Amino acid sequence: MKEFRVVLPELGLIASTRAALGGGAALLLAERLNKEQRKAVGWTLLVVGVVTTIPLAMLVLCKRR
Repeated sequence: MKEFRVVLPELGLIASTRAALGGGAALLLAERLNKEQRKAVGWTLLVVGVVTTIPLAMLVLCKRR
């Protein structure tokens, strides 16, 4: 089993990227906003979630012991 040490600020960043990714996906699937608004906000959050996850994942994986 591999062990990773993550400090609280890193954990907060990881959680916020997951929230952006999930929020974007939820907006793409929801029907509360009109189609154009939903697609614009949903894709933006989804892309931000994915793009910010990559450097955070590299940070955590490079610190492994």
